[in-house]
Amino acid sequence: MMKKYIFMILAVLTVCACQDFLVKENPNRIESDFYFTDESSLEIYTNGMIRSAASSIKGFIDGDKNADTHSWDGQASYFMDNYSADDASNWDMDNWSQLRNINYYLANMRKAEADEAVLNHYEGVGRFFRAFFYYVKVKTFGAVPWYDAPIESTDTEALFKDRDNREYVCSKILEDLNYACTYCSDASEYRVRASYIHRYVALAFKARFCLYEGTFRKYHKNDPSTGKPWTKDESEMYLRECISACEEIMSSGVYSLTDNAADRKSQYRDMFTNADACGVYTNEFIWARDYDLALNVTYAINNYLVNPQHANYAFTRQFINTYLMLDGTPFTDKYENYNSVDFNTECKDRDYRLAQTIRTPGFTRDNGTTFWAPDVKFSKTGYQPIKWLTDDSTKDTNVSAIASDVPLIRYAEVLLAYAEAKAELNEMTEEIWNRTIKPLRERAGVKSIYPTEADPYMVEYFQNQITDPYILEVRRERGIELTMENSRFDDIIRWHQGELFARPWMGIWIEAVDTPLDLNSDNVPETIVSADGSLTSTLNILPIDGASEAGHKLSEGTRGNILPSTALQRNWHDYKYLKPIPTTAIQENPNLTQNPGWEK
Repeated sequence: MMKKYIFMILAVLTVCACQDFLVKENPNRIESDFYFTDESSLEIYTNGMIRSAASSIKGFIDGDKNADTHSWDGQASYFMDNYSADDASNWDMDNWSQLRNINYYLANMRKAEADEAVLNHYEGVGRFFRAFFYYVKVKTFGAVPWYDAPIESTDTEALFKDRDNREYVCSKILEDLNYACTYCSDASEYRVRASYIHRYVALAFKARFCLYEGTFRKYHKNDPSTGKPWTKDESEMYLRECISACEEIMSSGVYSLTDNAADRKSQYRDMFTNADACGVYTNEFIWARDYDLALNVTYAINNYLVNPQHANYAFTRQFINTYLMLDGTPFTDKYENYNSVDFNTECKDRDYRLAQTIRTPGFTRDNGTTFWAPDVKFSKTGYQPIKWLTDDSTKDTNVSAIASDVPLIRYAEVLLAYAEAKAELNEMTEEIWNRTIKPLRERAGVKSIYPTEADPYMVEYFQNQITDPYILEVRRERGIELTMENSRFDDIIRWHQGELFARPWMGIWIEAVDTPLDLNSDNVPETIVSADGSLTSTLNILPIDGASEAGHKLSEGTRGNILPSTALQRNWHDYKYLKPIPTTAIQENPNLTQNPGWEK
């Protein structure tokens, strides 16, 4: 009977294996009168929500590794044709228990003795996290059951209902966010080191959600939860809500871009490697995960960016081509055969963020004492990430303590959201450009040029979906500024560009195999792409002794662009814009309907 009760509480998910949970009394009645006593108790409870929602550094970076911008040695099972609906990730009991905790809190938090403004603030914090929870659910599954109160074990109608439609769930998300944006405090005490939820976090997250939903409905003509047209066209409404939220933040004067002209070659990367980034970048970090070496709240991310035993992050040439020249012109306009430009040449005079995102010629670590060339044994394309890599190579082990803070929402994202929403509504002007895209490019050392025509490379990159120069330039800027910040995968989904997930990966140009290369400009060759099994090679393009079972190749045989892992089969089907409702969930609650295309 208890097992049945647990299934019902969690929207009929999976069997709970935790004996401790099974034997507890009804959690909806656990000492709420005793626990919720004052503001401190509300703060403690909601801090637990922050720990559940705020991504870890590894999860944050991994959010984009399956996007169009990245290549890696692993195979995302989601892109395989035999991907199973039995996958219960993001739908299992532990995940939905977060919602029960939030609704329990909201049902009881006003028992605390505190001023009305304080109670309103903390209700806003709870509703923010409910919106956050459901935003993830909508992105993943589309339509889902909406619950805004603790569910009693006798309420079988609610427990065994079908999914509520996506439009309804999104309206409730917006309702929660509007409450949080109205009642969460903007006082400085709640903005300490960007670690807590306050009004500006709610506004920034509202902008993110509304931009996602507004563009999703614009580019997806049918609701993928039903396969049918939307009940009503609300794309413009969501985009205007995004604009409104951004304008409140931008006009507040609380946040700004960090830009010191003398530091433009280093300041972008410093935001992601500085152990006190939350203290240094208080003007730019709206919400962040604050790590602390003294408190032993650390991680070991360097190991994932240098050690070949891991999934080997790398960028694709197609994405690297989008970085502009310092004079503001496209790299792809400078060279007729831009894909065959050698690595040392292609890195010259580019957007300063390029050399702060990947290893480029001259990259050093350990206070400039050691050169670090791209390791094509690790990053098979040759474009090896450094954005989150600290300079101290002694921290490269899998146990080394690193305490760089993780910005979950930056002011740059707000500027990009505002620019994109305006462009999508055909309301981009030079004044808006100068408030949003121009300062981002100038911070990266790039001359800002207000576009008058579409860049053919960007049109082709996005499969001729759009030719609007403003939308394309905002997409370019967003991809570069927010890369490896858990945004690109979602962007490709909302823009209806899923085919890009399966596009063949391409890397740096190799003029000839079996020829030593100097990729870090220290005048000492360190790289060989080999077709000779007898050579000591950093990357072997032939399946000799199993050295290249993944099918690494060069595009023109013994020369050309590296084509890594060609043996991996990545396929895209439009029904994959949503994940399937897990088979186990439908078995427990037959009233749950499946997303179209996953019935098989």
